Amino acid sequence: MARRTRRSTRPARTPAPAVTSTSPCPCGLAAAYGECCGRFHAGPAQAPTAELLMRSRYSAFVVRDEAYLLRTWAPRTRPADVDFDPAMRWTGLEIRQTADGTAFHQHGMVTFEASYTHDGVAGSLHERSRFERHEGAWVYVDGDFID
Repeated sequence: MARRTRRSTRPARTPAPAVTSTSPCPCGLAAAYGECCGRFHAGPAQAPTAELLMRSRYSAFVVRDEAYLLRTWAPRTRPADVDFDPAMRWTGLEIRQTADGTAFHQHGMVTFEASYTHDGVAGSLHERSRFERHEGAWVYVDGDFID
């Protein structure tokens, strides 16, 4: 989901959609946000697999958690900041395929499709994302957009 990182003159902070710890998790798993991705956003817990990191990063885009996104981005590819488009609303995530990315791997790949509306017009972003371990934790490296 690297496409949302360009710099602009828009304000850095925009109101995030209302997601509480008891709300369904935006990532699509059958758990409340606080028990699912929110625990990774809030603190010391780290996503144990590349897929869970992908899901938690998607949720971070939903709730506009810039600190988490930057913290889970590989240092060599990390941007200075994340530019959230106030007209963008993420509406769903579907994991299409995973490769490696478990506790037994150093690298992983997750192919996903994220649905959104932009200024009320529906669309989707389809990406094959690369992940690696950095200092023991999974981080997002980069991705290729798929048509």
